[in-house]
Formats: sequence, C-alpha cells, structure tokens
Amino acid sequence: MTINIITLGCSKNSVDSEVLAAQLQRNGHRVFHNSNSNRNFDIVIVNTCAFIHDAKAQAIDEILYQVERKKQGFVKKVYVIGCLAQRYEADLKESIPEVDGIFPFARLNELLGMPRFDMLQQTERVLSTPLHYAYLKISEGCDRHCAYCAIPLIRGKQVSKPIETLVREAELLADKGVKELMLIAQDLTNYGVDLYQHRDLERLLRKIAQIKGIEWIRLHYAYPVNFPYEVLDVMNDYPNICRYMDIPLQHINEEVLKSMGRGGTSAQIYKLLERMREKVPGIALRSTLISGYPTESREQHKELLRFVEDIKFDRLGFFSYSQEEGTPAFPLGDPIKEREKNRRLEELISLQEKISLELNKKKIGSVLKVIIDEENDQYYIGRSEFDSPEVDDSVLIQKNEKLNVGDFYSVRIDRADHFDLYGKKI
Repeated sequence: MTINIITLGCSKNSVDSEVLAAQLQRNGHRVFHNSNSNRNFDIVIVNTCAFIHDAKAQAIDEILYQVERKKQGFVKKVYVIGCLAQRYEADLKESIPEVDGIFPFARLNELLGMPRFDMLQQTERVLSTPLHYAYLKISEGCDRHCAYCAIPLIRGKQVSKPIETLVREAELLADKGVKELMLIAQDLTNYGVDLYQHRDLERLLRKIAQIKGIEWIRLHYAYPVNFPYEVLDVMNDYPNICRYMDIPLQHINEEVLKSMGRGGTSAQIYKLLERMREKVPGIALRSTLISGYPTESREQHKELLRFVEDIKFDRLGFFSYSQEEGTPAFPLGDPIKEREKNRRLEELISLQEKISLELNKKKIGSVLKVIIDEENDQYYIGRSEFDSPEVDDSVLIQKNEKLNVGDFYSVRIDRADHFDLYGKKI
C-alpha cells in the first residue's frame, strides 16, 4: 500500500515516524513522509503531539483535514498514533469516529498487523530529514516531575537505549551519508541511569564521536540540576562535538521554580551557565522559558527579563503557559489572563531579538564552518555549529558559485540581522 506519515510536534516524534516507516517498508509498503501533494494514498498516518494546547489543536485540525480528504476519495484510511492517541484514545474514538484506527504506543505493532517490535531497539530508519543530518533519540520517557509537564503521563518513565544499539544506529546513519547527529531525549543528562545505575552520557558521547563520517554532534534538552560537568570535558576533547548546549531552564525565580517542581536555586543556575562558558569558551547556550505560569507575579516576570538581559543567551525560545489536565500544576488553574500572558511573552521576545542582533553583529568579519541545508532562488541556506536545524539561526550565502547541499564550507560573515547571518564562501 501507499502510506503517508504526517509527523507533528517534536524531533522525538520524527524519529518514531522514521522507525515506523522502516518497519512498514520491511512489510512491503511504499512510505512517504509529510507529503503535501495532491496524490492519493491508501493510508495516512497522523503522528500527533499532545504537549500543550496549541499542539493538540494542531493535531485535531490535521486529523479532521485528512478525514475530509478521505470523504473526498483521496485517502482510503486514516490512522492516528503518537501522544494524542496515547492520552486521548477514547475521546478521539468518540469525537472523530471517521478515523479508522487509533494506536497508542503499546499497540503500534497492530497497525496493519505488523509483527511486534520495540521502538527503542530498532536501528533501521527511513529519514524524514535531509540526508546530511538526523536525530538520535537516546532515551524515551522521563523520571522528572515538572508540575506543568504531561510527558511522563504520556511517555512513562525514562527508558534508555543501550549504548551498543545507539552506536550501531549512528554507524548506519553515517553509512547513509549523515554528517550531523542531534542527540535528543526528554532528559539527556540522565541517560543511562535505568540501564547502568549511573549517568552515562559521557561514555556514549566518546563512542559516537569516534564514528567515521560524523562531523557534528549536538546536544538537546539537558536538565540543569546536578548537570554532569564531565560532558563539557568530552566536548573539549572531541572537536566534532559542537560547542552548543540546549538546556531548558523554564524560569529563574526560585518560588516559581519550586512550584514548577524544577529544583535548584537562582544562584545555582547563574553559576552553572557561568561555568559552562568558562569550561567551553565560545559555547552557544540555548534555552527555553515559560511565561505566564499560574503563580508568576509581575515582579517575578521582571526578574525573568533581568535574567535574560544578564545571561544574553545565544538562542532562546519561549512558551506561554498551557494548563494540562492530570499534571501537578493543573489545580493551580490558569489565572493570568491571555492578554497579560501575551504581553509578558512579547516583552521577552522583544528583549531577546535585541540581544540576538547584538550577538550576531559581533560575528561580522569572522569565518565560520557552515553546512548547507537547502537553497532558494537567491541564497544557499546553511548553519554554523552554533545552530540546530529549524529552531535556530541560518547563514545565508549569495549564489555566486555552485555549492552542494550537505557539504561544509568556510564562510566569512559580512552582514547580520536579528536571526540570520550573511556571508561569502572563502
């Protein structure tokens, strides 16, 4: 059959879709990722996110769109998998009965009657990314108890993928031409505790860094409390581990952090970020912050603004608080009006835009190693080691000569704006 997998949400979902695609291909089906063509499909599988309200709304909209295409005869069957299927199976069956199948994680193998398989033991994938980069999911689930987060309810406790399996998977990806690996997990720094009774990210990194063909390795979603500093030593030991750390902090005010169940103090966070910059000079720090948490006062919001001004993150993302049923924070309600949430969010975004412009201007005149992701009519669009795909800045190179997508080039930066650098190949 001809199958289109539509993937919504985070990069961890993308990996799940890629593993599923490999299983479907093995069973003789023809699989597409996120095809937006008007071609007909026997089956559309919608891999959903349910992290926050907006993600759930997007998933419902996509399901309804595919159901409509089914009514029009473009699709024969619509299946739903992923986090929304895991959390709201009964509700989906009742509210959208036109869906032909809803498969939580434990029953994913029932899709088209496939043999049972363990997602975390699979190494074969059909990539949905460009062939030169891929995500490597090193664990599933989470043992943290952040009050606002529904992920442990959906994905369960942390289950780490064995090092030997991950190394084999990374080798297979390198054999396919992958040059950049993004290590991802809900809690990267806690990797291995369930398997080896101690955190083992350092050993994993050392092994993957030695795989021939992998030129960049970057780390996503490190937890700040009790951060394993030996990871920074590995970063210094291997030049193919990018000087880049994605460390979601969520807030800086201690009362808010305590209510969030995050642990740690304001002073510890400042010290952690300072030490990272000391141990790895030039490291790009990326974080995410939540604005409008139920207990956040205006003064605590101002403290968050001061924190952003103090640290001057290289990259920073923001979420407006989303009340999620079943989470410890749910009983707090959602008392901050939407208009006030949006105002606070805009203040944070505006401040970070100024900081980003200031930092980018400092790169003018420098030479960066850049990988080319794509091209348009005017530019080749690439990234430096300080930028992850889709979420960070780009380096735009005027099309004066032929460059190859997936290759690295040295680029001198001659112009900058808030979120992009412009340069010439040298």
